[in-house]
Formats: sequence, C-alpha cells, structure tokens
Amino acid sequence: MAKEQTEKSLSDAEAKGRTSAATSGGNKQAKKYGYWWGTGRRKSAVARVRIRPGKGKLLINKRELGNYFTQTQDKNAVLAPLKTINGEGAFDVFVNVKGGGPSGQSGAVVLGIARALKSYDEGYLPLLRDGGYLTRDARVVERKKYGQRGARRRFQFSKR
Repeated sequence: MAKEQTEKSLSDAEAKGRTSAATSGGNKQAKKYGYWWGTGRRKSAVARVRIRPGKGKLLINKRELGNYFTQTQDKNAVLAPLKTINGEGAFDVFVNVKGGGPSGQSGAVVLGIARALKSYDEGYLPLLRDGGYLTRDARVVERKKYGQRGARRRFQFSKR
C-alpha cells in the first residue's frame, strides 16, 4: 500500500510539471528569475546568494566587496570559491547577508557562493568539495550556564 502511495505521489508531481532534485541538477538553465541561488550559514549569520554569468560584479548588501569587508582575510575568503573554479570574472554575484559579525558573515557568503556554483554546474562539485567550501561549519557560541559567569567560567571559589 505504501508503494502505491509513493507511485501515486510521483505521478501527481510529474503531472504538475515538477521533477525531483536529482533529475533537474546539472543543467545550465537558470533556476529562478535568471539566477542560481545558494544559502550559506555560519554562527548566526545567514547569506542568500544569487549568481549569473556576467562580468565579475560582486555586491554584498548593495555594496562592493572592498567597502563591505575591511579585513583582507574576509575578502580573500569570499573570493576563494570563485578562484578555485577560475570564475572570478565569469559570474555576477549578488549577496544579501544579515546577522552575526564580519567573520561569520564572510563564512556564510563563502558557503552560499559555493552552493550556488554547485547548482549552476555539478562539474564544480569535486573542486569545491576538495577546497572545503561546501562544508557547513556547525560551531556556534556555547550558551551561558546558570550558577556561572559564562559558558565555562565559574565564579571565584573561596575555601575559607
């Protein structure tokens, strides 16, 4: 009975013109409004990235990369996935990022760009994976515990 339901749901999805993610991946047709999308997260920062073939424009929150990130390590990190696939001047990248600080935001942008490039062309997958750009960094700030000054720091102990 469960098999019949899955076959029925698959036929309903095909009838409505939907395809599974496995069959639609790897094509060069734009996913949504002429862009390929990728979402990146790091600490409490979330980056929504759109890419399209272009001349190499990179805007973060409607500002140039150099005006948004002041640290060179953050700038280099954002450009790293594009350098890996030799696509620095081949794609226009538009990013909306919010939450967190500069380091978390740059990490979120890196993951978002890598995911968008992967959806653009599955051939980039081995290069991006080898560079570690598709791995979500799950480290977040540990919560403060009750009875302590911080997550691990305790109040001073006095024996006498």
